[in-house]
Amino acid sequence: MTLDTQPPTAAAPVHATWVHPGPLARAALPLTWLATRAAMLALLATDGRAPLGVGGIAHEVHTLYAHWYVTLAGSAFPAGDPMWQYPPGAGPVLLAPGLVPGLTYFQAFVALTLATDALVTLALARTGARPRRSTAGAWLWVAGLPLLLHIPLARYDIEVTAFAVFALLLMGRFPRAGGILAACGALVKVWPALALLGTPRGPTSREAWTAAATSAAAILLVLSVAFRSPFSFLRHQGERGVQIESLGGTVLAFARRAGWSGHIRYRFGAMEYVGPHVGVVAAASLVLTAVAAALLLFWRLRALNWSPATPYDAALCAVLLFTVTSRVLSPQYLIWLLGLAAVCLTSRHTTQRPVALLVMAAAGLSALAYPVLYRDVEAATWTGSLLMLARNGLLLGAAVLSFRALWKGTKA
Repeated sequence: MTLDTQPPTAAAPVHATWVHPGPLARAALPLTWLATRAAMLALLATDGRAPLGVGGIAHEVHTLYAHWYVTLAGSAFPAGDPMWQYPPGAGPVLLAPGLVPGLTYFQAFVALTLATDALVTLALARTGARPRRSTAGAWLWVAGLPLLLHIPLARYDIEVTAFAVFALLLMGRFPRAGGILAACGALVKVWPALALLGTPRGPTSREAWTAAATSAAAILLVLSVAFRSPFSFLRHQGERGVQIESLGGTVLAFARRAGWSGHIRYRFGAMEYVGPHVGVVAAASLVLTAVAAALLLFWRLRALNWSPATPYDAALCAVLLFTVTSRVLSPQYLIWLLGLAAVCLTSRHTTQRPVALLVMAAAGLSALAYPVLYRDVEAATWTGSLLMLARNGLLLGAAVLSFRALWKGTKA
């Protein structure tokens, strides 16, 4: 939808007319969504018979999520399972597929994930159709998610991303609703709380943050009463090591090429490095995460000029910084970044367009790293090491560029 205007003249007053897209233009996005999601479903359906690379993408839902569902249905979190590393809000999300009649847990999980994906697409498209907005965000989401192959359909990160996307899209007009959704997302996987970082100072921030804090406290109270061991995830999360796909893992991969004696081991649901100096790399990652937090706080205190896109840009920047400095960087984390980049592109004021392109490129390389060439990544071959260097280099460059653009865009 575009706005055509005539310049003011003495003979003709200023007026504006809306040019509506034709039927083919309106159908392009939903048809693309249907085609790409059908391809993703086909890959998921053939994952066990004709896998890409290591395959087994659906294993996590078939076994791990379904196993957790049984425990959660008994009103308890899986406290004894070291792979349970999620806040208590993840419990209701993982219980939801069991409430769908007539489908297996796996079928219901995929169906709900696709439904959430469709809702995110609809929200981005409707936002983009408004005056002074752009449908580029909806297109990035629709075209970007399949770059991760069928991984998004077999993880619950689309649901988590939906909380952050809806929170950001609502924040400007309904700050309380945005705060509540951000809190719900944070209770599922922590990072959606960063949707609150860029709220303008004043009533909007106070309303959003107050709503987030009160709703989070209320939900935590309910979950603590309804389930046993709601905070067991904290112990398991703190024991995480250096995942081979993280930035620190890339450093250790090249160290292996140079003769370092460390090796990999399956721990906490991921392949992690163990051996000499791994603790130093893990500690360095935590220090870098603290530096990222300090930079974001410094930006928040010094920012003076808020545009309509600043809350979107700040959320993408924050999640990028925390992602690249994390000890863990799984391919599904790119779902978060694609969702936030899509929100940024709904606004014509965004400073993050080049960053969105880098995120798209990193998503494509992530699918090459896992599952296609994961054996090379595990073995730290030159192919696997250079691939991870390229993927993580793109994300690091995106994080630096994102913060620089955010800083420049909000200074007086």
